[in-house]
Formats: sequence, C-alpha cells, structure tokens
Amino acid sequence: MITGPTQWVKSSYSSGQGGNCVEWSPTSAATTDVVPVRDSKTPEGPTIAVSTKSFSAFVAAVKSGAFSN
Repeated sequence: MITGPTQWVKSSYSSGQGGNCVEWSPTSAATTDVVPVRDSKTPEGPTIAVSTKSFSAFVAAVKSGAFSN
C-alpha cells in the first residue's frame, strides 16, 4: 500500500517526446519494499505497486533486450 507523499522519477527509458512515459518512486521503494509505478501522462490515474524484487527483475529484463521486437 502506498501512503503519504510520493516523489516520482521518470524512467530513463521514457521518451521526452510524449511517448511511453513511466514514472516510479525510488523513495517509496526504499522505505516500503514496494515500487509504485504510474503513467506520467496521466498522473491522477491509477498506480500499480510491485515488490522491489519483481521490479528489479523487470528492469534487468528490459536492459537485456528481452522485450525488444
């Protein structure tokens, strides 16, 4: 569960041209072991929360090109 103010950071993989814009909260991750993730184009929209272990595995897969076409 995400409580209190959250500091959001845009993913370095998000484009600056209005493309795929993902934000996450490293501060929340460090204090709760849960990573909040949202679409920066709709910050008032839904937020998903994943465990830090799952988020780390996802980031590693992205970096390795596992999701490239």
